[in-house]
Amino acid sequence: MPVNLPTNLLRSFVAIVDTGSMLNASEKVFVTQSALSLQIKRLEELLQQTLFHREGRRLSLTSAGELMLDYSRKVLNLHDEAVAAVTAGQFAGPARIGMVQDFAEMLLSGLLARFAELHPEAQIYSRIAGTAELLALLENRQLDIVLGFAANNDPSAIASAPMAWYGNFELLAHDTIPLAVLEPPCRFREAAIRALEDAGRPYRITVETPNLTTLRAAVSAGLGITCRTRLFLEEEPLDLEDLPALPRVSCILQTAPSLASATSRLAELARETVAAL
Repeated sequence: MPVNLPTNLLRSFVAIVDTGSMLNASEKVFVTQSALSLQIKRLEELLQQTLFHREGRRLSLTSAGELMLDYSRKVLNLHDEAVAAVTAGQFAGPARIGMVQDFAEMLLSGLLARFAELHPEAQIYSRIAGTAELLALLENRQLDIVLGFAANNDPSAIASAPMAWYGNFELLAHDTIPLAVLEPPCRFREAAIRALEDAGRPYRITVETPNLTTLRAAVSAGLGITCRTRLFLEEEPLDLEDLPALPRVSCILQTAPSLASATSRLAELARETVAAL
């Protein structure tokens, strides 16, 4: 009888190699490290070959592992191609979209709600984080679609918006500008600090938070001024005569190399929505 290798075992095997560790692979394939270890043990039992050299926590492929890696990629690519072909026009698996906080409030209730209406059978996974983190998840194939911010000349830009200063006008009378910012890495934080330093305007960070909602509350309460786009607040930005000019920022959309039809439709809706902002 031929040996049947479950594709989930092959996918876990490839994930370990691609991410470089059991911990990272467990996050990619959504199983615990102990379960992942058992999967690899099962795969080795089925093949009757050792796939990894284990030196403490460090893993390296054996010669059998190197050979199996190449075949595993081919099997998974063919498997995914077959599923995509047979389920064309249907939904297969979760649509995984990541977005920066600036887009979340609008897109979660608008874009994703519209997508759910078009594909009621769909499963949606949403990740809200900074652009750098989202792009890393996309590169590791943990996301299918990313909406974020980048420099104004980014090739994946679908829209461009001016950065602006927001906050209580009375704060500009202070000798030292009170600044409210998100934790690094943050493109807006960097732009605000650079603009103030280049203009020779003294500043101090009065509020630092990982959360955009908290930042909005702090600015509304008059605790500091901040730098964002017009998506940040409904009120008008501060007059640039009293503050240094800021650069423009690109809204970018990046996707995985190949998408299921429904996920591809979600990417199109995201592009249309952001481009219309």
